[in-house]
Amino acid sequence: MQAVDDSRAKRNVTVLVMAQAFLGSQITMMFVVAGLAGQQMSTNLCLATLPISMIVFGSMTTAPWLSGLMQRYGRRAGFVVGAAGGLIGASICAYALTLSNFWVFLVGSYLTGIYMSSQGFFRFAAADTASDGFRPKAISYVMAGGLLSAVIGPQLVGYLTSTNPDATVMRFFPVYLAAMALNLMGMFLFIFLDIPKPVKRTADAPRGRSLGELLKTPRIAVAVICAMVSYALMNLVMTSTPLAVVGCGFAVADASNVVTGHVLAMFAPSFFTGHLIVRFGVERIMGLGLLILGGAGAVALSGVELSHFFVALILLGLGWNFGFIGATTMLAGAHEPHERGRMQGLNDLLVFGGVTLASLSSGGLMNCSGGTPQEGWAAVNIAMVPFLVLAGGALIWLMLRPKPQTA
Repeated sequence: MQAVDDSRAKRNVTVLVMAQAFLGSQITMMFVVAGLAGQQMSTNLCLATLPISMIVFGSMTTAPWLSGLMQRYGRRAGFVVGAAGGLIGASICAYALTLSNFWVFLVGSYLTGIYMSSQGFFRFAAADTASDGFRPKAISYVMAGGLLSAVIGPQLVGYLTSTNPDATVMRFFPVYLAAMALNLMGMFLFIFLDIPKPVKRTADAPRGRSLGELLKTPRIAVAVICAMVSYALMNLVMTSTPLAVVGCGFAVADASNVVTGHVLAMFAPSFFTGHLIVRFGVERIMGLGLLILGGAGAVALSGVELSHFFVALILLGLGWNFGFIGATTMLAGAHEPHERGRMQGLNDLLVFGGVTLASLSSGGLMNCSGGTPQEGWAAVNIAMVPFLVLAGGALIWLMLRPKPQTA
């Protein structure tokens, strides 16, 4: 048997890991400070996490056209557009802080979502030039690049805010300047990406299945559901975490440290998640992820000491990793190359649509469903239950279906 040459794929994985590490840091930074800044600028506390929702909404609405752009012009073009969106978004957010204008801040947050959308395609780009055997590992290695972002992003926030004595929203101004610099760094990195542009479709080329037909495919449907639930629940809880930590009497630096632990748990397992998928099967790893997400909610409900926040958020990150990487791997193997742009764009539209609703709900549950931060935090974690049941039921249904007969 002829050995498969994955040298090009490994080069691309290296570039994407670095991009995930440096550019990805801005998302962890935004998730720490955007809700806190929104809480200070908004006249309605229920809207405190709306800036984070706008980031995710920007990602959701960007995914379909950005996927189409990549299908036509290649991954590099799409990733540069994403970094440019992040650069402009961070610039507008910084300007909004000087005005203490919540609505201008929302505009900048929306444009930041263009970067977040492009980052979501890093995992698919890792699979583009990889062999079948290397694909799960390529996806998980790229996700592992988030380890550095877990350290760089929140720790930058902790340093930049702790050394700034200003109690107004201007204490977050240096954070957005740092995000601008990270986007410029990312634009340079993409020069080294080597993924061929998709071949233009000829008149007699297969058109592939329609969106309806794709979604009726059992493996695609279950992959999308599990990706939506894993990502949405992770976002639901993480969005409220800084508000809950500070609301329970701890410092912004403590919230940054909790988020650091969470993001480390999101990406550290990626060094072996691909190997686990190859050995035990993607369905089992996805199921394990859903169980761990449930465990995170149970720990969060058991207390509000700093240790409870750390353990709950670490479990939340680990559960997301298994559930989301598993769902991505399942989806990547369930459609044809000529269906890639259409299916991946639809997948991220649906996934980030769910995440948008989760982040919108997070602020309302946290600030407006109880009289204390403790009651709001409990409401956030109880809200996970029905969605875990939905995803778990869909996965069990898929595993119990008769396997298709092969010739």
